Amino acid sequence: MNNPDIVLRTVAIEKYFYDPVKFKVLDNVSFEVGKGEFLTLVGKSGSGKSTLLYCLSTMDTDYGGKLELLGETVTGKGPDTLAHIRNEHIGFVFQFHYLLPEFSCLKNVMLPALKLGRHTPDVIEERAYQKLEILGLKDQALKPASKLSGGQQQRVSIARALINDPQIIMCDEPTGNLDSRNAQIVFDTFRQLSEEFGQTIIAVTHDVDFAKGSDRTMELADGTIVH
Repeated sequence: MNNPDIVLRTVAIEKYFYDPVKFKVLDNVSFEVGKGEFLTLVGKSGSGKSTLLYCLSTMDTDYGGKLELLGETVTGKGPDTLAHIRNEHIGFVFQFHYLLPEFSCLKNVMLPALKLGRHTPDVIEERAYQKLEILGLKDQALKPASKLSGGQQQRVSIARALINDPQIIMCDEPTGNLDSRNAQIVFDTFRQLSEEFGQTIIAVTHDVDFAKGSDRTMELADGTIVH
């Protein structure tokens, strides 16, 4: 992959589940995602979209075919290398925010950067404040995460996903637990990150409005891309 505008490429990804019987859950999935693109993955439950996302994220390595991230083939690399790739280049936003409730919002946002160790704690703290400001939560920085509303907690989780300036943000049902107002705020945040900061967004969603507002929607059925 020599095109710097392509941040992710799959070549004939396939995957099987074996319990209770052998079953092909992904079948010959090939596509590319460009820098700054906002892509949504849709499909009925069982279509393979969340399974595909976990393969793309390098958290699931038990698949056939090839995955390339940022010009590099990552298929076949060891767990330590993949963990470093995830922490440095991929931000994650899930349906549930997975914040540590006893920690402040600021500390929750700082954690992935402290783990990566690329900057001093003082610099990481300053960057965490900047990310919270983008999300409209700088004034909540020192509050325990447990004291925030569900919508605010999800925005803190997005700030946490941004702390290492990843090239790709991967989301699994990021608005699944939110009311329509907070879902719109989260969508607007992703739209801003894509357009203003060149962040690539790949999101699995059941939210029709969320998908319609993205740059491109890819529909899966029975493990294959149908639209």
